[in-house]
Amino acid sequence: MEHIHDDRIKELEEIANEIRGLIIKMLLKAGSGHSAGPLDMADIFTALYFHILNHDPKNPEWPDRDRLLLSCGHIVPVRYATMARAGYFPIKDLDTLRQFGSALQGHPERTRMPALENTSGPLGEGLPQAAGLAYAARMDGKKWHTYCIMSDAEQTAGILYEAMMFAGHYKLSNLTGIIDRNNIQIDGHTEDVIKLEPLRERYEACGWHVLDVDGHNIEDFVNAINEAKAIYEKPTCIIAHTIPGKGISFMEGLVEWHGKAPNPEEAKKALHELRTLGGKIKSEHE
Repeated sequence: MEHIHDDRIKELEEIANEIRGLIIKMLLKAGSGHSAGPLDMADIFTALYFHILNHDPKNPEWPDRDRLLLSCGHIVPVRYATMARAGYFPIKDLDTLRQFGSALQGHPERTRMPALENTSGPLGEGLPQAAGLAYAARMDGKKWHTYCIMSDAEQTAGILYEAMMFAGHYKLSNLTGIIDRNNIQIDGHTEDVIKLEPLRERYEACGWHVLDVDGHNIEDFVNAINEAKAIYEKPTCIIAHTIPGKGISFMEGLVEWHGKAPNPEEAKKALHELRTLGGKIKSEHE
C-alpha cells in the first residue's frame, strides 16, 4: 500500500463524516440500536473500505478479496453505512435497519449479504473465525489478508484467548486484529466492569506484534496497517484508541449511548453538528 497523501486523508475524513450522518439517520429510522461504537469506528471503517482492503463492491464474492470480520456485531450500523457508501447496495436500503426480513439486521447475518463474511452476536467469536480463515488461507497458498474488528470489552471472553494463542503459535502474519478501545460497555466503563489492562502485554505474551494508534487519525491507522503487513513472523493487533460517540458533542464519552438510538430532536442536533464539521449530509430533519 502506497503512502497516503494529505488530499486523500482529507477526502477520507469527509467520507467518514458522511458515514456518521448515515449512522444517525438509520438509527433514528430504526428507533433502536447502538450509537457510540458505530460513530467511533467510522474513521477506521472508512480507511478500510476506501483505502486499505482489496475488494470489489461489484463482485463481492471475489475469491481473492481480503476478509473483514466484525466480532462486535452490535456496531454493525457503521459497516452497513460504509458498505452502502462504497457501492455494495443502495444507500436507501439503510432505512431498513432492524426491520423484519431486512438484510440489515441489528447484528450481522452472513447469509443475508455478500461479503458480510461472518454472523456475529455472542462476543468473542470473531477472532476465532478470523484465525481459522487466516490459517486456511495459508494452507491453500492464498494471498488475501484477514482483518478482525473487535470491541475492548469482549477481550474478557475465554474463546478469544484460545484464538490469540492459536494465531500466535502458528505465526499467522496474514491476520490483523483491530480493537476498538473506547473504554465503555453496556454496564459501564471497561476497567470498572472487568479490568482489561495491561491489554497490549496480553497479546504480546501470545506472540503478537502490537501497535497503539489514535483511532480517529486515518494516517496513523493506515501507517499501522502498512507496518502490520511488513511483519512476516507473527500476527498483528492494532489497539485503536477511540472516543465513543465521536463527532457528536452530547454523545462523546458517555456510557449511556453505548446501546441507545437518538430521538428526532437529538438526531437533528447531531446532523447539524456533523454538517458544521464539513460533511456532505442531507437531512430531512433540518
